[in-house]
Amino acid sequence: MVEQTNIDGPIEPYTITGNEPVINDDPSDTSKHRVVIVGSGFGGLAAAQQFKGRDDVEVTIVARTGHHLFQPLLYQVATGILSVGEIAPSTRMILRDQDNARVVLGDVENIDVENQTLYAEMGHVSFAVEYDSLVVAAGAGQSYFGNDHFEVYAPGMKTIDDALELRSRILGCFEQAEITEDEDERRRLLTFIIVGAGPTGVEMAGQVAELAHKTLTDSFRAINPADARVVLLDAAPLVLPPFGENLGGKARQALEKFGVEVQLNAMVQNVDYDGIEVKDSSGEVRRISASCKIWSAGVAASPLGKHLAEQTGAEVDRAGRVMVNEDFSLPGQKNIFLIGDMVNLNNWPGVAPFAQQGGRYVAKLISNELDGASTTQRKPFKYFDKGSMATVSRYSAVVKVGKFEISGFVAWVMWLAVHLATLVGFRNRFMAIVSWGMQVNGNRRAQLTSTKQWAYGRQAMMRLEEK
Repeated sequence: MVEQTNIDGPIEPYTITGNEPVINDDPSDTSKHRVVIVGSGFGGLAAAQQFKGRDDVEVTIVARTGHHLFQPLLYQVATGILSVGEIAPSTRMILRDQDNARVVLGDVENIDVENQTLYAEMGHVSFAVEYDSLVVAAGAGQSYFGNDHFEVYAPGMKTIDDALELRSRILGCFEQAEITEDEDERRRLLTFIIVGAGPTGVEMAGQVAELAHKTLTDSFRAINPADARVVLLDAAPLVLPPFGENLGGKARQALEKFGVEVQLNAMVQNVDYDGIEVKDSSGEVRRISASCKIWSAGVAASPLGKHLAEQTGAEVDRAGRVMVNEDFSLPGQKNIFLIGDMVNLNNWPGVAPFAQQGGRYVAKLISNELDGASTTQRKPFKYFDKGSMATVSRYSAVVKVGKFEISGFVAWVMWLAVHLATLVGFRNRFMAIVSWGMQVNGNRRAQLTSTKQWAYGRQAMMRLEEK
């Protein structure tokens, strides 16, 4: 008996019955090398596409969702700029012309290293997948640093569900402020707190401020949306710490110019329905009343990494990332590879280019060895760092490429170009251009739909699980 180990953490014990159907077991065909990929994110999709045209390889992607999520743009779904479809195209549609690839939906519950079998569930259906080579690209989830109860009041932003929930919460605060006559409650409703001053937090804070100051102008009668208070909190002394003091300082200036309150050296002590408690560097604990709280302060690798590490003797760091070999393999397991956010390799950043390059590298490695290359003379992976970038608001971004630092309008144009190039499919790129054009030139956002179900679905599911 083992614990379920999907990306959200342990749920219930899982027992292998031996009755699970093996979906890729064809005893009559022993000529194809079975590559199983867990996850359809940047790394998993890049690995799968690398095998296109190989008749001797059978690729099976096992993923929790049927879409490939462009996670760096989730905040634009949450703030009404882009639609879900523009950043999350169907994985099946992406791979429909790749005959040797199959997509299977399911939560991975167990990976049996000794018997080279993966066990998963989709709803009430359990199934098994056998592999010759395994590529695990299960990504990472939100981390609350041991305070998981914060999630109820301060959702993270790692999934489409998170983004739609946050959109409904943000817009719902303006709607409730419009009808309340209690001034204290109105101030609480119009206070938005973003925890974490990394790229996601900075981008989110900038867009919430722009939503209030630009997009919603003249849309309400009892309130002025520009009266909204947007607070960006972080325990660190800098905004965007990985970018350095210079670019971090420029990002802070741009945010403050747009009306965002930046509070650094401020450690969150508690989060509840009414607001948030913060401890300053002086030791003073203060409270900020706010209805909408957004968490972007940390990530935790998929528990699947730890599950595999326990079977192979690999080390795991504090964030749950697995210390892999220089070819992304696990100790003593030449046919099991971990890539993307769930690995620690030379402390390289858990960003999309790292996952994509890792996926292509591993797929080429497997292909080369199928063609006769030695498994004992693998060239170590070399990461090509394309730099880091974050957008602050319209016409303002920061970009760091090696020693070069760029900010302002030029950096913003670079940010647009890179993200357009990374989106999958011509239609998604075209629609993104249209949506960004509407926002930049006309202060309009086409995706301001919200529902009560999106806003309260998380609480309803939690109450159901408690019964």
